[in-house]
Amino acid sequence: MTAAFFDIDGTIYRNSLLIEHFNKLIQYDLVDAGVYDSRVKESYKLWDERKGDYDKYLEEAAETYTEVIRGLPANYNDFVSDQVLDIKGGKVYKYTSGMIKWHKEQGHLVIFISGSPDFLVSRMAAKLGADDYCGSVYQVEDGKLTGKISPMWDSGHKLEAIDRFCKIYDIDLSKSYAYGDTNGDVTMLRMAGRPRAVNPSAELLRAIKNDETLKNKTEIIIERKDVIYRVNADVDTIGM
Repeated sequence: MTAAFFDIDGTIYRNSLLIEHFNKLIQYDLVDAGVYDSRVKESYKLWDERKGDYDKYLEEAAETYTEVIRGLPANYNDFVSDQVLDIKGGKVYKYTSGMIKWHKEQGHLVIFISGSPDFLVSRMAAKLGADDYCGSVYQVEDGKLTGKISPMWDSGHKLEAIDRFCKIYDIDLSKSYAYGDTNGDVTMLRMAGRPRAVNPSAELLRAIKNDETLKNKTEIIIERKDVIYRVNADVDTIGM
């Protein structure tokens, strides 16, 4: 079986589902906006001004988010999650949304592997017709989020997920595809026979350039406005 493994945030979705959910929780006064301002806003500002690291911004946002949702009633969380996908779910890249459609037409298995919360990943998987998915699992006890998680945002956990999917579906990785945008996707890209880095972060592009296997087989896809570019792994980036 040939599969196509997709990261979501920054690869399919033109933002972070976790950040969208965080913002909605603030909008509905379910978490304190001051926490975001004091702990995440500065790293976002640095990245937005292209002075900081995107991966660091997402890491700080995820750590803060995990803390502030502790004790949130699950039914409130479900409502906000539905709102995120209903209102923001269409913000997808033309390239990867088109590739999802193409893979399904070829009879390939489409699997989403994302560090975003599983309650958001499941909704995006249903929206875009993925065959299976996995995300970071946020535990619920007595009808409330505990703040305890089983993460899926690093290469190690994504490797375990891919191994599990391969056993379930008898996937031939040499014929399979992988799509990712940050360094957390590097193992997923390395395992697939046909890796594609979509709008890669500087950290991921650096990893690809320094890995002879990835450098020789990874296709770099850049989408800006309504134009899709394909470049090689030798492309220079500021600060590298």
